[in-house]
Order: sequence, then structure tokens, then C-alpha cells
Amino acid sequence: MDFNFLSGLSQKYNNEGIFSLSGFCKSKKHISLLFMRIILLLLSAVLLHAGCKRQATHRDDIFQNGRVQGVLDNPVIDEASGLVASHANSGMLWTHNDSGDKARIFLIDSVGKYQATVWLRGATNRDWEDITLGAGPQPDNTYIYIGEIGDNLAQYPHKSIYRIKEPKFTGDTTISIDEVDSIRFVLPDGNRDTEALMIDPQTKDLYIFSKREAAINLYRLPYPQSTTEMMIAEKVLDAMPFTLIVAADWSADGKEILIKSYKQVYYWQLKKDQPLNEVLSESPEILPYDEEPQGESIAFALDGSGYYTLSEYAKGVMPTLMFYPRSKQE
Repeated sequence: MDFNFLSGLSQKYNNEGIFSLSGFCKSKKHISLLFMRIILLLLSAVLLHAGCKRQATHRDDIFQNGRVQGVLDNPVIDEASGLVASHANSGMLWTHNDSGDKARIFLIDSVGKYQATVWLRGATNRDWEDITLGAGPQPDNTYIYIGEIGDNLAQYPHKSIYRIKEPKFTGDTTISIDEVDSIRFVLPDGNRDTEALMIDPQTKDLYIFSKREAAINLYRLPYPQSTTEMMIAEKVLDAMPFTLIVAADWSADGKEILIKSYKQVYYWQLKKDQPLNEVLSESPEILPYDEEPQGESIAFALDGSGYYTLSEYAKGVMPTLMFYPRSKQE
């Protein structure tokens, strides 16, 4: 707190005869007004000081500032709402469009160049909001999980996550998937919008973050997820101190977690065997992020060398793939 600032005010008021008990303040009424003004000044200064201390500072000693990798060269990908690093296709990423698109995902390389479209037969895109990738029923395969989890008006009775085996890109730009699992679920506390999805690389549990509350919730779908019965998600954390969370990712080695809002990227490191609810109850680090016009995607690089973000087309700005490299440790 800057007490010199208060002293200056006091002296100023003294010079003007406002704070002088021998001048202006000769009655009990004036003395009461004097103390009320002093208290208000002190309270204002304390609140200002506390607010300044709470301002977020970016940790560029963990990850560096963002670099433009490239502008997406396929205009069909205009509402990118999810992003994840491919396991089967080295150096590539999977993404998808937001609500209203066809049931398809896209493979792009690390500079945003289009590679292929994968069609999910029998699926629909009501409101796809995020994508994640990890283990599944067969140990020799990796699986892509696409979150049909958006609900802006909190009107849909249930949500779905589509699961497919990750295809290997061999040069064919069109791939059709017939085996599409649907994991249907409801939230235990009613309909609400959710837009961030991630998978625990060790347990294969799926986690979903709500979006629009002033303090959001975290839900879990434990492995093995049913593809025949409606599941009820388990609420893991209530009233997390974040809002408008639109994307999440859990690193392939299981040691780091990212979630992002439209304005900030939050980061946690996990200690060995530390429960997730304990990890996410701790204060996160705030990582570098160049605010995008409609940024709803984040993904760790598969090798942990940094993280990517990708925006929708908005405000005349083309979707641009950004990369934030990990800072070199001395």
C-alpha cells in the first residue's frame, strides 16, 4: 500500500482546512465526517492494493510466447472448436468444426496444412466442442474421442462422446469410419453447456468441464465407458474458480494439464499419484496466450515440446495455428 499517497492527501486536505481539527472540523459532526473519509480512503487503498496483487502474470519461464505456425489452407475448417495431437501420424493434429457441420474431423500438419478428412458414419454434429485422444478398449490401438457436449441454451437431455480407432494417414484424403462407438451420458445436476474434454492417459477416464457458470464444475466418466447404457457422469469438483472454459488437454505422459478460456491458459503439474481433484484445487500457473478472435482449442504437442492453439474464423481473421514452445531449462 502506498502510504505516502495517503499522507499527501492528508497534507493536501490539511492545507485546505478540511482535515484540520482547529479549522474546519470543530464540531462532532465534522469529526465524524473526517473519520468516515479517512476510513473510505484507507479501504479504497487496501482494495486497490489487493486487486493489483491478484493480477495474472504469465509464466514465460515454463512456456515461451506464441509463434505463428501457419494459416489453415482448407477454408472448410472455419469453426475449429477442438484440437489434439495425433499419435498414429507423427507431427500432425486432429481438429473439427463446431455445431452444424457434418460428422467429420480433419487431419492437419504442424503448420496448418490440410491432410485428410475422416467421416464418422452414423454420427451427427449437433454441437461438437472438443476432441481428445488416448487409450481405449483394445490395448494396441489409440482412440479419438469427439465431444458432442455443447449446449448453449441448456436444453438437451443428454450428451454424447463419439469414439473411433485413430486412423493412419497413408495419402488418401478421404477416410470413412464405420465402427463409431457412442458414449451417451447425462450430468448429475441438470442440463448445462460443456465445451472442454480430456482423458486421463493412465486410467482412461474421461473428464468434462462445464462452461458458463461463474464458477465451473468438473465431471468424470470412468473407464470402461458404456456404449449401450446411458451413463450418469460423476461430479468431481464443484465451483472451480474459472469461467468460460472452452478447451482442455492432458499431456500424453500424464504429468501436465491445460485448460483455457477465451482470454487465458491455465496450467498444472501433477505430482506422482496425486488425485486429480487435489491437483485442480491448487492455484494454476497462467501461461502465455495471444488472445484469438474465437479461440476454443488447445493441445499439447505429443512430445511435450509445447502447446498449440487454434481459432475459429471470426472478425475477418483466418484460422491460425499457434505454437507456444517449452522454455529451455538451465
